[in-house]
Amino acid sequence: MTVDLALVAAAYLIAGVLFILSLAGLSKHESAKLGNIYGIIGMAIALIATLWLAGQSAGVTQWVAIIVAMAIGAVIGINLAVRVEMTGMPELIAMLHSFVGLAAVLVGFNTFFASSAAPSLGAAVQEGGSDGVHLVEIFLGVFIGAVTFTGSIVAFLKLSTKISGRPLMLPFRHWLNLLAGLVSLGLMVWFVASESLVPLAVMTAIALAFGWHLVASIGGGDMPVVISMLNSYSGWAAAAAGFMLSNDLLIITGALVGSSGAYLSYIMSNAMNRSFISVIAGGFGSDGAVTSGDVDYGDHRETTAEEVAEMLVHAGSVVITPGYGMAVAQAQYPVADLTAKLRERGVTVRFGIHPVAGRLPGHMNVLLAEAKVPYDIVLEMDEINDDLPDTDVVLVIGANDTVNPAAAEDPSSPIAGMPVIEVWKAAEVVVFKRSMSAGYAGVQNPLFFRDNTAMLFGDAKDSVESIIRAL
Repeated sequence: MTVDLALVAAAYLIAGVLFILSLAGLSKHESAKLGNIYGIIGMAIALIATLWLAGQSAGVTQWVAIIVAMAIGAVIGINLAVRVEMTGMPELIAMLHSFVGLAAVLVGFNTFFASSAAPSLGAAVQEGGSDGVHLVEIFLGVFIGAVTFTGSIVAFLKLSTKISGRPLMLPFRHWLNLLAGLVSLGLMVWFVASESLVPLAVMTAIALAFGWHLVASIGGGDMPVVISMLNSYSGWAAAAAGFMLSNDLLIITGALVGSSGAYLSYIMSNAMNRSFISVIAGGFGSDGAVTSGDVDYGDHRETTAEEVAEMLVHAGSVVITPGYGMAVAQAQYPVADLTAKLRERGVTVRFGIHPVAGRLPGHMNVLLAEAKVPYDIVLEMDEINDDLPDTDVVLVIGANDTVNPAAAEDPSSPIAGMPVIEVWKAAEVVVFKRSMSAGYAGVQNPLFFRDNTAMLFGDAKDSVESIIRAL
């Protein structure tokens, strides 16, 4: 190994360790900022080392192309980072996942064409040589990348409401998925045996359709789990690209992202009482049934900001349950102010966070941390549920499906069996909403009609600010 290669290998090793430290840091609120710093330093080291390695063989033309590509990417990335709101972060992440998938597809085809330009690999493949393994790497890399590419585009379109969030219910959809997998397996055997472009191209078309159908068949209310699943897919796509490029760091990084994303998907699937295998197979989420309007739950009770303020003044314990509506209204800052004022009055205030609140794993935690809400009063669903029967007031701010009692009490509900925050067990519940419309999953919420529930209509930020003024 030359000195240059040894230095690059050492840089890759350091970057890999920093990526592992980054993941470890991101596992806790208190160390998340440091985890991000580790990740940034690791990526900077990896990028510099890769450019140094490329510079050993690149000519002036190649360097110009690299610099132009980096400049274009930097302009796009900085522009998105400056303009995107927290509410648009799930859509942005879905789109970034699609870029990783597309990159894996392009790397796969480029690697194949580069191999085809070299002496024929056929004899080595037939003799069981390492070239057969390389062809399998190309095939799997393109397959995973294509699935990630179109699946992420569908997720982006659903999250941005450009298409309906309802699942696509094609006849025999599970059999179609199975058929796509079996045909792709047969095409891989053909590809390895013949080194032909035809099976690779056919598989790519099938994988693109498969990725589209895989995510389109998932209900909109389950998109937080889909995002973590696509995160895992993008990691495996990057790892596959690393194998094709013989880049150890890309393999390590892709494996870290893929495995951590898969584990997160598993945790979130359990949190929603879903089968992890069903997530992978695409047969996940509600069947599109909507209960809104089918059941007469009675009349709801409206309240005012002044009445809520009076209620809070006399409360000993308050639990705030945020959802995506809080993110849309950017109400996290007045919610933090309300929390501080209530705690100054001696009221015990805590937050109950559902694992899939918002449209991104950890969405609510990030918003509350951004508003400087103390970490120690932000609790997970399992931690807060046992205390709700002894809670005086629960404020449901922009949440819907994650506090729906139908999940626990109505076996016919599309979200039946999904663990939810049992806010209805508190003495009083105040729901902040713009209207009586159903949630993102399209399921009506009987909580709104309970005797101990009052509806405070309007923009969540304006409503919370009105309560603060009333205090």
